[in-house]
Amino acid sequence: MNWIYWVCVGQAGRMKPEANLTGLFVPLVTPFTNDLRLAPDALARLADEALSVGGAHGLVALGTTAEAATLTTEERKAVVRICSAACRAHGAPLIVGVGTNDTAAAVMTLRELAQSGDVAAALVPTPPYIRPGEAGTLAHFTALAEHGGLPLVVYDIPYRTGQRLSTGTLNALRNLPEVVGVKYATGAIDAAAMELLDSSTQDFAVLGGDDAVISPLLAAGARGGILASANVRTADYAQLITLWQSDSTGPARRLGAELARLSAALFAEPNPTVIKGVLHAQGRIPSPAVRLPLLAASPDSVWQAADLATAPAHRSLQETAA
Repeated sequence: MNWIYWVCVGQAGRMKPEANLTGLFVPLVTPFTNDLRLAPDALARLADEALSVGGAHGLVALGTTAEAATLTTEERKAVVRICSAACRAHGAPLIVGVGTNDTAAAVMTLRELAQSGDVAAALVPTPPYIRPGEAGTLAHFTALAEHGGLPLVVYDIPYRTGQRLSTGTLNALRNLPEVVGVKYATGAIDAAAMELLDSSTQDFAVLGGDDAVISPLLAAGARGGILASANVRTADYAQLITLWQSDSTGPARRLGAELARLSAALFAEPNPTVIKGVLHAQGRIPSPAVRLPLLAASPDSVWQAADLATAPAHRSLQETAA
């Protein structure tokens, strides 16, 4: 995998795997047919478009946006296989979601993914529902790091897991040689976020995960984002990251404000229901169907988001600066 290299972390000679976690990663939806079967051809097209047309740096498979919890084992394998093929074709990194509150099961899943040789890192949330406390969370990730065989991106999303990680725990996690980044989705840009961003290093990436506030998080130093909204207007989200990285402050603010409105519309109902509605309206997936317990988004929500999604989809840096 040409996107992974090894760097020394200066701890007892141990080496730290660093996935190339810069730029936009698109956590793809899982397209279904009207009768709720997996639509592999549509998924393959979405994956290819995100990388070849949208300018995404990489993909995320089996995230929340993919409705991973509702997929069968065979469907999960198919999704990873399809996304792996797209990433191989474009020389792009693939991150795979491993969301579980069973440490032993997570280790087994990580080992299976590691054997494929196609996965750059696993995106792993704080164990949900159980709320094991910060000491238990640290023990969980330590076990995954020691026995899973894959670089890890910690997913800090307390409004889904019921538990926020303190800066101290995040710093302890980042010191694990296999932990290469965090998807930061706490819903706030506060003192803790600024401290985390200030201490970001080359071998530990902070990626934004709250779509509506990705622009200010990038301005504060985030290296990129894992953004569900980037299933729609992928190129503009990729460009937003480029603008902030090139210190094009004015254009970045304008584009960021525009995309924040789109993100708010796409999250007006539970993710990914509105996103799927928009993608279906655009003719990019065969159906807006989602699996229970999700219900399809209302026509009004889809219409409002689709209206914002039809804004100019991409502009060059020179056009934006003007």
